Amino acid sequence: MKSIEVSKIIDPIPASDGDGVKLKRSIGVEPNYFDPFLMLDEFGSDNKDDYIGGFPPHPHRGIETVTYMLQGEFEHEDSTGAKGKMSSGDVQWMKTGSGIIHSEMPAMSEGRLHGFQLWVNMPSKLKMSKPDYIYIDADKMSVHKDDNKQVKVIAGKFENAEGPVKGHNVEPVYFDVEINKDKEFNYKLPSTHNSFIYLINGEIEIGKEKHDQVINSTLILLSKGEDLNVRAKTNAKFLVISGKPINEEIARGGPFVMNTKAEILQAVQDYHNGTFVK
Repeated sequence: MKSIEVSKIIDPIPASDGDGVKLKRSIGVEPNYFDPFLMLDEFGSDNKDDYIGGFPPHPHRGIETVTYMLQGEFEHEDSTGAKGKMSSGDVQWMKTGSGIIHSEMPAMSEGRLHGFQLWVNMPSKLKMSKPDYIYIDADKMSVHKDDNKQVKVIAGKFENAEGPVKGHNVEPVYFDVEINKDKEFNYKLPSTHNSFIYLINGEIEIGKEKHDQVINSTLILLSKGEDLNVRAKTNAKFLVISGKPINEEIARGGPFVMNTKAEILQAVQDYHNGTFVK
């Protein structure tokens, strides 16, 4: 079996989105696209001024957004009439399809907010499909625990823990792993997939080959292979995310990701003339 190695180590860049929410962006900058992943943001602060503006109503078309709240609370509402509150540990997997207008606003005026948003591309045949949601409440998330580690499963399967995202075209894996110092995390990934680790805190080593130090808030792109081996040099927490490439040309226009520039222009026109939400 081929060992998975570190392909590239990337330090996220400071950015802001929505109404001035401060975040760290990795995918969406370098690399601009890691098929099928379009963007990865880590948002987190103890300062309410960094997040209080939230993400007022805005449109999306042609993508899936996966929001994972580690800490804090967000209220969401959208053009389908769906509304609710995300709390610590919750996941919202939104398939925007043909178009959705939604808002995500902090339901807190102080304290720590910390989480991630991942954008997953949709293939052309699904880009104009009906919007859909999967909600995963923290207390219902499938979790594997042993003496060395804890693995929360959002998508995919680890040991007997299996996530609720099934029958998905990119066959995603999305784990939240916490591991003790000097212990290992081992997992077999599909050799077809593009995969990465996002180190949240701690220090880890990956694979059999030597690589530069990786510590705290770091994106680690992985080579294709099957055997993933992660060793913890300190207590560590990281995300393991993997997906099957779609292998289609894309065109990006802000919150819209389609296959051609003409489709982007159509999305903009639909939004401005009031026909965006189907």
